[in-house]
Amino acid sequence: MDLQEAAGVFTDPRAYADEERFHAATAVLRRESPVHRVEADRYPAYWAITRYDDVMAIACDSEAWRNWPRTTVHQDPALPPPPIRTLVQMDAPDHPVYRRISADMFRPAGVRRLSDRIADLARRYVDRMAELGGECDFYADVAAHYPLYVILSLLGLPEEDFPLMLRLTQELFGADDPDFARSASGNEAASAAILDFFTYFQGLIADRRKNPADDLASVIANATPNGELIGELEAIGYYVLIATAGHDTTSAAISGGMHALLTHPDQWRRLRDDPSLVPTAVDEMIRWVSPVKHFMRTASKDTEIRGVPIPAGDAVLLSYPSANRDEDVFANPQTFDVGRTPNRHLGFGFGAHYCLGTHLARLEARALYAELVPRIRSIELAGPVEYVEALFVGGPKRVPIRYAMA
Repeated sequence: MDLQEAAGVFTDPRAYADEERFHAATAVLRRESPVHRVEADRYPAYWAITRYDDVMAIACDSEAWRNWPRTTVHQDPALPPPPIRTLVQMDAPDHPVYRRISADMFRPAGVRRLSDRIADLARRYVDRMAELGGECDFYADVAAHYPLYVILSLLGLPEEDFPLMLRLTQELFGADDPDFARSASGNEAASAAILDFFTYFQGLIADRRKNPADDLASVIANATPNGELIGELEAIGYYVLIATAGHDTTSAAISGGMHALLTHPDQWRRLRDDPSLVPTAVDEMIRWVSPVKHFMRTASKDTEIRGVPIPAGDAVLLSYPSANRDEDVFANPQTFDVGRTPNRHLGFGFGAHYCLGTHLARLEARALYAELVPRIRSIELAGPVEYVEALFVGGPKRVPIRYAMA
């Protein structure tokens, strides 16, 4: 595989649905051109950053590397900016101010208060597997709904709206996938989903300002960053981020983790025989799947990476799946190891934009597998596993399994 072909994976949604192709390509880039200039047909040029230490250094220097104006490879800084601004598109001084709005609810102490509720939900979805009679789609029947229920309950949305939020999330993150997209154009499909989110959350803001409740939606709608009531577009951006990435990334890790366990049966047996490995197994699932595929950063000044000059204004793509397979950081990185310690993966990012929901995501995944593992007598794949064709956030969309439960 030559360098041009290897670099093409970052703008080809099908490559992210083909793990073997993607990881073969990024291994070539890490070895031969870890700071690689990419001239893409559909998107403005950028530099692909594939090694762990470089991704980490850029993520930790939010002065030299700015989130705005290009957060993902899809964005073209020459075009008008998106109308809705989320935390991932903000830089200081706005970012820390808006992040503090919900920070307390996602800190370890805040998340611990949800432990019993999450354990109950984990039990409900494992019971659901038992009710399905020994065969199901682990993604569609379990992983897609369990984290969705957790985060939307925290947000305070009515349960009858959960299917709508799931569909819009799949249409937004899966805008390039033929199974999820509304139209042939990924950008048009994503814009249509954003418009529906906008309409829904406008109504939510109005309701929570008139009738505040004990939920995260009310906290956001009535927040006063910089001493003034939060703007409607910023509040909607907050809601969209929580109602999409707040569950889809966890769903991807949980379902991709199941795929990894069943294609590494020795690791399934190891986890079954020693359930105390669930916490390390969950972190290995996150490293292995890397649900967030990339973020972009823009150089605020002339700089260099590994001796390669990067002019001010140039964008870099931080490839988290590649960084999480870096041979210089992880022993046997292409091996799925449920007991991997240490595991300094970048599945949650790093620096000022370290994932707000890290503790909640870990708690959810651990609770589900802690409930599931002791109840499974036998388990295997029941058909081909399929992944979403998506450039930004993605994981499995089908994980058919066959099992016997205690």
